[in-house]
Amino acid sequence: MQQDILINWSPQETRVAIVEHGAVQELHLERTLERGLVGNVYMGKVVRVLPGMQSTFIDIGLERAAFLHVADLLPSAAGVRGEGEPAQARPGAHGHGQVPIERQVFEGQAIMVQVIKDPIGTKGARLSTQISIAGRLLVFLPQDEHVGVSQKIPAAQREDLRRRLQALVGDAASGGGGGFILRTNAEDATDAELAEDIAYLRKAWARTKAAAQKLPPASLLHQDLDLLQRVLRDLVTEETQSIRLDSREQFDKLQAFGREFMPAATQKLQHYKGERPIFDLFSIDDEVAKALGRRVDLKSGGYLIIDQTEALTTVDVNTGGYVGARNFDDTIFKTNLEAAGAIARQLRLRNLGGIIIVDFIDMVRDEHRSAVLAELRKQLGRDRVKTTASGFSPLGLVEMTRKRTRESLAHMLCEPCAICRGTGAVKTARSVTYDILREILREARQFNPREFRVVASPKVVELFLDEESQHLAGLSDFIGKPISLQAESAMGPEQYDIVLL
Repeated sequence: MQQDILINWSPQETRVAIVEHGAVQELHLERTLERGLVGNVYMGKVVRVLPGMQSTFIDIGLERAAFLHVADLLPSAAGVRGEGEPAQARPGAHGHGQVPIERQVFEGQAIMVQVIKDPIGTKGARLSTQISIAGRLLVFLPQDEHVGVSQKIPAAQREDLRRRLQALVGDAASGGGGGFILRTNAEDATDAELAEDIAYLRKAWARTKAAAQKLPPASLLHQDLDLLQRVLRDLVTEETQSIRLDSREQFDKLQAFGREFMPAATQKLQHYKGERPIFDLFSIDDEVAKALGRRVDLKSGGYLIIDQTEALTTVDVNTGGYVGARNFDDTIFKTNLEAAGAIARQLRLRNLGGIIIVDFIDMVRDEHRSAVLAELRKQLGRDRVKTTASGFSPLGLVEMTRKRTRESLAHMLCEPCAICRGTGAVKTARSVTYDILREILREARQFNPREFRVVASPKVVELFLDEESQHLAGLSDFIGKPISLQAESAMGPEQYDIVLL
């Protein structure tokens, strides 16, 4: 499967599209103002120690001082910067019988820390001295010697994988010091892939230590990779033919980074100089617009309806106007077969995770069901995110799970509608008029104003003046008060106010 990676860079946003055989399969984006601080490593300076709270405030160069609790302070990390290491150990215990924080740190002290929670509102960032550096397959723990396996790996496989993977990592990491945790996606990693990730993580830690010796307190020592750098680390595969980037400045920076850490991937990097915007080459913006809609049209005339909810995502397959096959059974089979490939692509493009239920069109023949399921699993096999698909249920549904790795495309680019509040439907104007009539009657029993004034959307007011005028007049006579109307174009279809005059 030939693959091209297109990168559109601008100061406010980086967008990455993965294209296979001319069709967009994945879209990744990162916005400059929304990029968090979690994972960043700083050389901090202790500005205040609070024995009563067993906490300390640390200046890491942000607007507000960051917060470090004694539970996140490893005794091995507390101390003044030494000659060979960023921080030297002091005697102490961690956990039960913990050494008080005032005996471990002092004002003015330089200490290496990592952000574990972004600043929120008026609260500063939350810090830890347990440094960890994430790679594609592994997490490196420079202050630890432990080698472990992610608990997210299924329990049935965990012990065998633990022994096998611990041996692989132990061999590759021997003599280098530090600990490693194998991430879930390292389940099927080869020795060469693990060794490459280990080499990258050791280089990143060496650079962090070197920066700690040179830079003053409140300096950034290590930043988790941005999207451009993660392209080289995470997205490039053997099938990748080229990586085209439309910014000369970012191309030079990424090339320098790649030469040091990922030389093989960097050889595929190209600077795109074309006059057309790079995303126009494969109509990527049009594909993104389609990926935000419910309906996906198939070439045969059939279509998918995709609905994303909190609990799960549903995909409904429909024949639409497809009448190309000799008989109805073949029409259904061909539509379902095409839908299987389209569904796998939409899951990647929209980055849908969690539970996914697919309602294929009912098929009578067992061989048709088997062929559709085989095609679905084949297409899902191209997905870098772990996806599993069960067989057809008694109701004819296929249940799937896809690992959540990041926010879905819709959640990144959209927000719930302020009018329908994400339901996708609003009350009819007539329903709103009846709500208003009931509310006026309720108010009339509690208050005695001179007049009731209804402020509502133009459509609701128009209905009151036309078809519902008799009911409005009848209510006015019943309560013995005049009811006036005022149209407000800024109001949504369900919004209204009843003003007591």
